[in-house]
Amino acid sequence: MAAAHAHGPHAGGSRPGPPPLTQWSPDKKHSDRERWVCIYPAYINRKKTRQEGRKIPKDKCVDDPGAQEIRDVLQAANFNVLLEFKQYSREPSRELQHRGRIRVQLRHDNGSAINSEYPTRDSLLTYLGKTIPLLKSRQTKAPEQAQAAASANAGQKKGKGKRR
Repeated sequence: MAAAHAHGPHAGGSRPGPPPLTQWSPDKKHSDRERWVCIYPAYINRKKTRQEGRKIPKDKCVDDPGAQEIRDVLQAANFNVLLEFKQYSREPSRELQHRGRIRVQLRHDNGSAINSEYPTRDSLLTYLGKTIPLLKSRQTKAPEQAQAAASANAGQKKGKGKRR
């Protein structure tokens, strides 16, 4: 009985989740995770330069997108999504909030696009740039940030007098 369990999808590992990816080859079907498109948050980060990994124009980007936000938006658009705990090679910071890669299935096995509005990675990145600012988590943060910025600026405008 123990031998049958050892050949399951999680054999040899204590972490639950999908089996590890195998080497990519053009023979794989579009439904195989190895053929899915990878998206790092830096691709749509307005604060990054093209050399730092941004892929689309700044006016279509978002400030500091998170991997979870990208995953949520793509799942809402009915894409097959996989969140991986990977580090982008051009990201200088090794902190946990800068980790995360999203794999997305763009095509069916017959080669047709899953969502005809977003057949390519660039069209998907543009969609993410438009949609992430509309998330409720982004909407609630904006007034708090605006108040913090206003109070910080008010303190700077006083000039030399009234130092306490």
